[in-house]
Amino acid sequence: MAYLRILIVRITVLMIIGLTGSLSALPRGTIQGRVVDKDTQAPLVGANVLICGTAMGAATDMAGEFEITAVPPGSYSIKCMFIGYETVMRTDIVVRSGRVTPVHFQLPMTAVETEAVSVTAGYFTGSRDQTASSAGFSHEEIRRAPGSAGDVSRILMILPAVAKVNDQSNNLVVRGGNPMENTFYIDHIEIPNINHFPMQGASGGPIGILNVDFIQDVTFHTGGFSPQYGDKLSAVMDITFREGSRDSFEGQLDLNFAGFGGVAEGPLGPKGSWLFSARRSYLDMVVKMLNVGSTVAPAYGDFQGKLAWDLNPAHRLVILGIYADDHNAPDREAGLENQMDHYGSQDLYHGTAGITWRGLWGKSGYSNTSLSFNGDRYDEDFYETNTAQYEIKNRSREMTAAFRNTNHFRLSPAAYIEFGVETKYLISDFDNWYARRVNAPGDTVPELVMNTQLSAGLTGGFINWILKPFARFTVNCGLRGDYFSMNRTLNISPRLSASYQLNAKTRLIAAWGLYSQHLPLVLLGRYPGNRNLKNPQAAHYIAGFEHLIRDDTRFTLEAYQKDYTGFPMDPGQPALFVLDDGFLFHSGPLVSTGKARTRGVEVMLQKKLARNFYGLSSAAFFRSKYEDLNGVWRDRSFDNRIIFSVEGGYKPNRSWEFSLRWIYAGGVPYTPIDTAASALVHRAVEDSDRIHASRYPDYHSMNIRFDRRFQFRGSNLIIYISIWNVYDRKNIAGYFWNDAERKIDCVTQWRLLPIFGLEYEI
Repeated sequence: MAYLRILIVRITVLMIIGLTGSLSALPRGTIQGRVVDKDTQAPLVGANVLICGTAMGAATDMAGEFEITAVPPGSYSIKCMFIGYETVMRTDIVVRSGRVTPVHFQLPMTAVETEAVSVTAGYFTGSRDQTASSAGFSHEEIRRAPGSAGDVSRILMILPAVAKVNDQSNNLVVRGGNPMENTFYIDHIEIPNINHFPMQGASGGPIGILNVDFIQDVTFHTGGFSPQYGDKLSAVMDITFREGSRDSFEGQLDLNFAGFGGVAEGPLGPKGSWLFSARRSYLDMVVKMLNVGSTVAPAYGDFQGKLAWDLNPAHRLVILGIYADDHNAPDREAGLENQMDHYGSQDLYHGTAGITWRGLWGKSGYSNTSLSFNGDRYDEDFYETNTAQYEIKNRSREMTAAFRNTNHFRLSPAAYIEFGVETKYLISDFDNWYARRVNAPGDTVPELVMNTQLSAGLTGGFINWILKPFARFTVNCGLRGDYFSMNRTLNISPRLSASYQLNAKTRLIAAWGLYSQHLPLVLLGRYPGNRNLKNPQAAHYIAGFEHLIRDDTRFTLEAYQKDYTGFPMDPGQPALFVLDDGFLFHSGPLVSTGKARTRGVEVMLQKKLARNFYGLSSAAFFRSKYEDLNGVWRDRSFDNRIIFSVEGGYKPNRSWEFSLRWIYAGGVPYTPIDTAASALVHRAVEDSDRIHASRYPDYHSMNIRFDRRFQFRGSNLIIYISIWNVYDRKNIAGYFWNDAERKIDCVTQWRLLPIFGLEYEI
C-alpha cells in the first residue's frame, strides 16, 4: 500500500505542474541489440545503427551486438546500415528512463545491386520467402491499437483480408475462409489456439491469451505462404517473443481490459535470461463485490514464460511455456436476462510447453528444431434457456506431441534453399453426450453418445528454393507433402511465387499454391464412417503490386481467388455448409464433396511512424460462396462483400498519443427465422427454404484511445483510456426467438464501452 501511495503522489505532482516537467533531469535509457544476416542468422560485424534525428549511434562488435547509452526517454526511429545489405528502419522504439530497450535487426542481402533500380529500403522490409499477402506489426503497434485491448488477433482486423465477424469474438476469418483454417507459431512452436474460451476444433475465442509485452513482432500470412507452413488452408500467424533482460531484474504491473497481473524478467546466469507473466481477470470479482443481480462474469487467468540460454555463440536453447484456465457458469436467470440461447458451466484448461534449439552453421545458414506438447481440456454442461432442458455434456481431452525441424541455407548470393520435416501425434478422448433435439432447420436430431478415444499421426516435409536469376526478379519454388494416418491420405502441395522489381519504388507480385488440412478429431469422431473423410484442399491464386509513395508510406493492391474442394457435407441437411454452420451439431455420416470459392480485390495504404503521424487504411471487395449438395451456390456465413477500415494516430510529443480506428463492413448472410414454426416448438426454427437468403444490417464502429506516459526516476507509467464504439452504434450480433414475447428479437454487439488501463514499470 505504501508503494501505491508513492505512485499516486507522483502522478498528482506531475498533474499540478501541468504535466510539463523536463525529461532531461531523468535517468536516461539504453538501446541494446544485435544485427544478423536475415538468411543465415550470422552476426554482422561493423553494422551502423543510428537514431534518426540525432547524432547518436553505435557500430556492432564481433558478436554483432551494439549498445547506445544515455538516450533521453522518448519514442524514436532507428536505422541500421551495412554494406551489401538493405537498410532497415525500426519505428516506435520507446526508450524508458533507467531501462534497457532491446532492438534487433535482420538485414537481407541487397536484392538489387545496380544504381538504376536501387531500392529505397527501410520501413517496409519484405521477406524473400513471402512475396505476397503478408503484413508485419511490432510490439508497440499492437500495444497501442485502439479496440485491440492488447490482443494480437484483434489488431489484425484492420487488414483487408480479415472479415468482420463480431465484437465479442476475435475470430480471424481470412479471405472467405473459416476460423478453423488458421494456425499460430511462437518461436518455431505451433500453438493451435491462442485465446481464452477457445472454440473447440477452431482457432478463435473472445480474448487473447498472449501478453503483448512478450511480443517482439508478428508476421501474418494471409495467402500464398511458404511450404514451411503446412496443414492449414488460409492463414499463418508467426510470432516472435522477446527475451528477458540480461542486465538486471525488471518488472511491470498491469491493469487493463484483460485483467490484472505483471511481468518479471532478468538474467539467467552469464549466458541467459528469463521472462515470466501472470494475469487474472477481475470482472467476476467486481460483480460479486457489487452484487449485480443475475449478472455472471467469466473468470480466466494465464501464465507464460520464456527461458533463453546460449550454449555457445552459435547455439541457443529456448524453453517456452503458456497456460490458461477459463471458467464461466451463468444460471438460467442470467441466461434469460442476457438473451442467451444456452446457460450452464464451462471449465476449460489449455497449455503448451516446448523447447527450441537454434543452431548456426558458420556463415551459410541455420536450423531450428523444436519439441512441444499441447493439451486442452473441456468440461462443459449446457442447458437450453427457454426450456431448461439439459442438452450438452462435453468432457473432451485433446493432446498433441510435435517435432519440427526447419533449415535455411544460402548456396550463393542468388540462390537459397529451405527444407525441413515435422511430425505430430494427436490423441483425443471424448466422453460427450448430446440430447435429442430439434435443430435450426426444424428437423429432429437423435441423441448422440460420443464415448471414444481417437489417435492419429500427421507427418510432413518440405523443400523450397529461392532464386534470383537476374537482379530484378525473385522466384520461390517449393513442394510440401503431408500424410494423415487416420484417413491414410498423402497430400502433395506444390507452391510457386515470384516478384519483379519494376523500379526503385514499384514491385509486381504473384503466387500460386495448393494447401491441405486435416479435419478436427472432434468432428471425425462423431460418426465412425467420418474417419475416412478426405482432407479439404484449397488452391490460392494471387496477383498484385506494391508501390512506395514515400519511404514511410506504401500502397498495395492484390487480387486473389481461392478454390476449395473436399469439404465435409451432410446429406441429411444438404443446403448447409457443415464447417460454417456449427459442425459440432452434425452427428450423422458426412461426405467429402463440398466445394467453395472466394474471389476478391484488396487495397491498402500504410504509413509508418516516421515522425508524428502513422496510419493504415484498407478496403476489400470480395464474394465467398459454397456449393450445396443440391448444386446451388450460396453465400458463406462470413461473406461481408465489402470492408473498409482506417486506423491512425498522432504523437505530438514524447508523452501523449491519440489514436482511432473505424471499420465499416457489409452485413453477413443469415437464414431467417420461421415465426410460425418457432412459436409451435418454443425455440428458434430457421426457414429451410431461405438458407442465407437475408443479410444483417451493415456494421460500422469507431474506437478511440488516449495514451499518457509518465517518466520517473527508476520507473515508468503508462495510463490510457480507450472507448470502443464511441458513437454507440447498435450493431446486430444475431436474431433469436423470444418465446416469452412470442416474437423475433435481436442481440446487439458491444455498445459504447470505456476501458481504462495502466502499465507501471519498475
